[in-house]
Amino acid sequence: MTAANTVPREVTQAKLDRRAAVSMAFRASQTDTTAERVEACAQQFGARPCIYYGDQRWNYSQFNEAVNQVAHAAQALGVRKGDTVALAMENRPEFFFAWMGLSKLGAVVAFINTHVSGKVLTHALDVLGAKTVIVGEECLPHFATTPGLPADLRCWLWPDVEHPATPAQRALCALDLGALVQAAPRTNPPLAWRAGLVAGDTAQYVFTSGTTGLPKAAVISHARWLMAGASMKEVWEVKPEDCIYCFLPLYHGAASMSATATALAAGASLAVRRKFSRREFWGDVRRYGVTMCQYVGEICRFLLSTPASPDDKNHTLRKMTGTGMAPEVWNQWVDRFGETQIFEGWGSTEANASTINLDNRIGSCGRVPFWDKTNLRLVRYDIETDSHPRDANGFMQLADIDEPGEAIGMIYDYPDIVAGRFEGYTSVEATEKKILRDVFQKGDAWWSSGDMLRCDADGYCWFVDRIGDTFRWKSENVSTTEVADALGDFPGLDALTIYGVRVPGHDGRAGMAALVLHPGASFDPAAFWALALARLPRYAAPLFLRLAATADMTGNYKLRKVDLQREGFDQALVRDPLFVRDDKAKTYVPLETASLLRSTSA
Repeated sequence: MTAANTVPREVTQAKLDRRAAVSMAFRASQTDTTAERVEACAQQFGARPCIYYGDQRWNYSQFNEAVNQVAHAAQALGVRKGDTVALAMENRPEFFFAWMGLSKLGAVVAFINTHVSGKVLTHALDVLGAKTVIVGEECLPHFATTPGLPADLRCWLWPDVEHPATPAQRALCALDLGALVQAAPRTNPPLAWRAGLVAGDTAQYVFTSGTTGLPKAAVISHARWLMAGASMKEVWEVKPEDCIYCFLPLYHGAASMSATATALAAGASLAVRRKFSRREFWGDVRRYGVTMCQYVGEICRFLLSTPASPDDKNHTLRKMTGTGMAPEVWNQWVDRFGETQIFEGWGSTEANASTINLDNRIGSCGRVPFWDKTNLRLVRYDIETDSHPRDANGFMQLADIDEPGEAIGMIYDYPDIVAGRFEGYTSVEATEKKILRDVFQKGDAWWSSGDMLRCDADGYCWFVDRIGDTFRWKSENVSTTEVADALGDFPGLDALTIYGVRVPGHDGRAGMAALVLHPGASFDPAAFWALALARLPRYAAPLFLRLAATADMTGNYKLRKVDLQREGFDQALVRDPLFVRDDKAKTYVPLETASLLRSTSA
């Protein structure tokens, strides 16, 4: 889209105003919570499909009955309002039943990453203070191999016929919750069981899927969850006839907040898959009549890597929402799979501000038509000093048009207003670290995203990089995101991670790329050199390459960099083939001392 056919600011703002009006309607004091939303859906959409899973189907009435059975069983076992119960289970219908059933008791549900064990698992249970965990049988091996689990932790098993555990692993659990649930009543539990619960109370703990450090448990209130669903229903124009494909992990905010909350707000259905499968994706879309799905950028690359088919445009998918859709991927997607409304956005599980692209502006993560209509601001950030420059009065400075700045959100402090709140984490210390104070005036408070965005003259925002990922080389700032976008369509490439590494004797960090190729694809180092130098400034073209066998990803399909950065190009640590850029030879050559010394002057 060119500037000549940019959507008028007023048109975009009108859509955002409708979302804002929906969001502002939610109050912390309201008595409608997650439980009431489930019961209202059963009343309003009873016979409509709610969940598809394999060959199974639940309509909204059946869904509510299954949820009720969990509530009755858990209450009989002693779960009460305000209790925290952890839930470790892969994407399957029972995840929803357990989650919503506990919500009907007013309990707080803490979602556990289904990939973690050991220190990360014990850390999660420790920060939650949960005395009970519902463990899907498929997750038992992680618990069985984790030493130091709390001695007083009650493990309740929910069987999984698809992934049975060993008898020894099953013995870790005090009881079979699944069996008790099957025998429990299907009626709505008494309101007295959650008496006094209001929407401002905590509903869930969702661990952030950060790529570094131990994860933090973000606090999600009932009101925030309900608000997310209602506002997304508005901007995505979701109807009861829609079907949302749910393959991102439910323990993460994208699927549990955006997808699930939106489906229940609209009375739409969810087509649930355990894990993303590039082989099964389009089959599921056609099988369930999927009209909408979430994505992260790498998933779209994976789907584009599959062999072309005459049926590529024969499907029902019309809307997509997510993050990380690079411009070249966006264009390839539409060319191959047909016209799609792509709602690229920016935000996070705990964010009190966000952006969303409502105009199909290729590559943009959203738009701010008028800054006085949002609590979002972009402020200058100095990568070298790792700080925000301040003016003569000691206040931060707004970034100029097209100047990258950190995205921050003003924290609203109105007791009953949910929109604009920062609900923080279970850790008071972690919460405080995310708050900037005295930003534009004494006493104000702003949520710090840690993300660098830039905004153009038309108000369109563009994701630049995560603070800490952007690095300096040859006195220039290098955005890992922009480098990855420039090189992501290299032939044979399946996944690409860009990061900065230290080079002895040189200031800053040099660019390094970890490449994962498709099976059977060969690497042409001269072709990669030509692409990098044609599309990037010399200082930004990766100096080092690593041909990795697999991509290191979070459970939510985000590329992880911490181990790659730590190992760098140290041949004592890295067993993958390593290359260094040789500009004189116009190629990348196997890493050797002589070529390293010659190339580090690049």
